[in-house]
Formats: sequence, structure tokens, C-alpha cells
Amino acid sequence: MATSHTFSTSSDQPKKILRVGIIGLGEIAQVNHISLLNNLSSHFLTTYLCDPSPLALAHCSKKVAGGVPKTTSNPEELVSSPLVDVILLCNANAFHAPHCTLALSHNKSVLCEKPLALNYRDIDAIIAAEEKSQGRVFVGYQRRYAEAFLDAVKEVGGVEKVQYARVRDIIGPNPTFVAQSGTFPQKFADFKKEDTEEMMAKDEEAMKYALEHDYGVKVTAASMDMARLLASLGSHDLSAMRELLGMPTSVLGASLQHHSPIWSVLFQYPSFPCTYESGINNVPIFDAHIEVYSNEKIVRVDYDTPYVKGLPVMMTVRERIDNGEREGDGYQERTVRKTYEDPYMLEFLEFYRVVVEEKEPKTGARDARQEVDLWKMILKAGFPAA
Repeated sequence: MATSHTFSTSSDQPKKILRVGIIGLGEIAQVNHISLLNNLSSHFLTTYLCDPSPLALAHCSKKVAGGVPKTTSNPEELVSSPLVDVILLCNANAFHAPHCTLALSHNKSVLCEKPLALNYRDIDAIIAAEEKSQGRVFVGYQRRYAEAFLDAVKEVGGVEKVQYARVRDIIGPNPTFVAQSGTFPQKFADFKKEDTEEMMAKDEEAMKYALEHDYGVKVTAASMDMARLLASLGSHDLSAMRELLGMPTSVLGASLQHHSPIWSVLFQYPSFPCTYESGINNVPIFDAHIEVYSNEKIVRVDYDTPYVKGLPVMMTVRERIDNGEREGDGYQERTVRKTYEDPYMLEFLEFYRVVVEEKEPKTGARDARQEVDLWKMILKAGFPAA
């Protein structure tokens, strides 16, 4: 699938080193992705960078280990280069769909930061392109690759019946966490006016198309803002909820007040409800967790900010146990931290396996299409037709 360098392990078995082209050099690329690829030098080598900002290209080129990468402001140049095996997309949301299809047209696999697309039209175009391509789409839902989350999936799968679930992601301002990450990202504003205008126009067109054609929701400032929030912050939570619990059957209610920093949704599953609450305030904590209740056991996964390395994802299991001769009269609480390996690293390693072993990713394009299904359900409940 990919033309690659090789190296020898301690057992002299050759492995592929995938050459990576990164499109988009904003916050997440600088805080996490470039340094992570440097650390995974036995798996990846960054060979090409693309961004509309010349200053960002110059700055990030100095951060790449293993050689000086080529740079360009033209995505087509990077994607078509024989120096690139796989594409990492972490640019503006509006460009995810066209750049995914561009990568697939060159038979190259792509790790795309969420959201993959903002409407059915664009995500279906990606699925169609993937069917004709040797490449694969891998969506960056990194929370679903955390060891604690995978353990929770097994724990919940073993319960007789779920009674209730809660999904929460109420966090402080992201710049607070970034400033304390020790990565010192830089923001640049040397974009061409036409590049900024193109990005804004594409984003607005994609969001309006989703609201009008896919969701049947009136286009207003409030519905546009909420659609963007669900596609950004909301994607992490809703994607993990889908893997842990499956798809809900309906939305019983949604509070999506304009200019309110926190929103809430009540999902209905076949035999239990699930609350989803999310938003941003000024308290510098990261209150993100999923908790599932059953008759005998309560399973919870807690996430901290992924921008500060070394903060583990934890699973807590509270359950009824036997107490000597009295059956089921006792209680135990287990807090499990299997690893300090962060979800981003585990995600990138799985992306590597998907490409090298030609596997189907669990967070692929068809999986991501269900995200659009959820946005539709939430927005129709929160902005009912008059």
C-alpha cells in the first residue's frame, strides 16, 4: 500500500516507517501531533508540511525530527508527492471533506481529525471515494482508543441490563490547558485574505446545507453555533457514547439555548435513558466522563485534558459483592489505570496498524456518518420547526 523506509528491530525483523504529510499546522499539530510523530520515529517520519501561513511552515519545520520536511501551501502538491505515504489532516473543519477525497484519489490513507464532514453530502462523497481507493479513512476520535475506555466497553458489555447512563464534558477554557502544556504553540495571522474568505465561505455553506437539507432546521445564528459546537467538542463524547452504548432511538428533549455556555440532551435507548451535558466555562478543570449504571455495577471512565501529557484516563467500577455469608451484601470500588500512554499515541499506533496491515479502522467514514445522525436528532429536538 505504501512505499516506505525500513529499519531493523532488536530481532532484525524489518518494519515499515510511514512517511507523513501534515495538512494544517494550527494548535493541535503544534501541541501534539508533530512531537508525537517525532516520538514514534520507529513508525512514522514527517516528510511534508502544508499550511497557508508561511510563518507556520517555517516555525513547524524546525519542530520536525529526522530531517527537514518539504513545505507547501498547496494540498495537492503534498498529497501527490512520492515522498508521502499517508496524510494527517488537522486543518479547518471546512476542508476535511475535500482534502480527504483528494488523498483517497491518490490511493493514500488519511488520519483526519474530527469531524470528518459536516453533512451527509460530504461524508457520502468521502465514502464513495474510499470505495474506489486503496487508501482508508481513519477519523481521530482518540478517546475511543484509551485503554480505560476499551476496558469499560468490556465491563459494560458484561452487565445484564443498563439502567441509566450519563455523558458529561464540561471543561474550562482550552487556552488555559494549552498554556500549561509545555509545548509553546504559536499563532500566526499571515494568511492571504482569499484563503481566509474561502475557509469561512466553505464552512458556512457546509453548515447551512446540513441544517436546511439534512436536518430540516431553520438556519439561525443559534442553530449554526450549536451545529459547530456539536461537530467540535461534542464529537468526542458522542462518538464514545456510540461505541459504549450503541445508537439511541430518539431524543426526548434538548436544551440548546443561544449564548448559554452549557447545553444538555436527554437520549432514549430501547430500555434506558442517557443524559448528555456539555459546554465551556471559566473554571480551569476538565470534567469529562461517561458513567453507566446497571443493577449490580456502575462503570465510569474519566478523561483529563489530552493537551497535557501524562494525565491518565481512569476507569472506576463500583459494584455489589458477597460479604462473607451474606450474599450480595458487600461493596467494592476498583480504580483502574492500566497505562500512562495517552489516547493520541494509542490512536496513532492503531492508524499505523490499519495502514501496514491493511485493516479496516473502527473509526472509519461509515462510523463517522452516525455522528451526523446524532447531530440531526439533537438539533431537531433543540430547534423544533414552528
